[in-house]
Amino acid sequence: MKKNIPILLMVLVSLVVVSAYAQDSREAAKIQYLISSVETLEGAKFIRNGSEYDARSAADHLRLKLKNAGERVRTAEDFIKYCGSKSSLTGEPYLIRFADGTTVKAEVFFGKKLLTFAKDRP
Repeated sequence: MKKNIPILLMVLVSLVVVSAYAQDSREAAKIQYLISSVETLEGAKFIRNGSEYDARSAADHLRLKLKNAGERVRTAEDFIKYCGSKSSLTGEPYLIRFADGTTVKAEVFFGKKLLTFAKDRP
């Protein structure tokens, strides 16, 4: 029994460390809300490195960046900073051009959406 105590302690410590770095469910919901807010924009274009993408392609790209960001993204604010605001390759800001022709930085769009998260939740 005494031989198993160090192993048990290592397992417990590992679980604590992993859970400390994982997104909590509220933050994960916020991030999914932000991605969905882009995915459901009708007639909008997501502009990345000078090229335009439809809403579905933009959401797919953001999901891929989120997956690749790993432990760096723990909050919705982290998502905006590391995934939703600019190109990791060029540093160019992402833009969103709405159907009416208005263009905003994606970082601003996500920031405003994040403020409405609680109001839009059923």
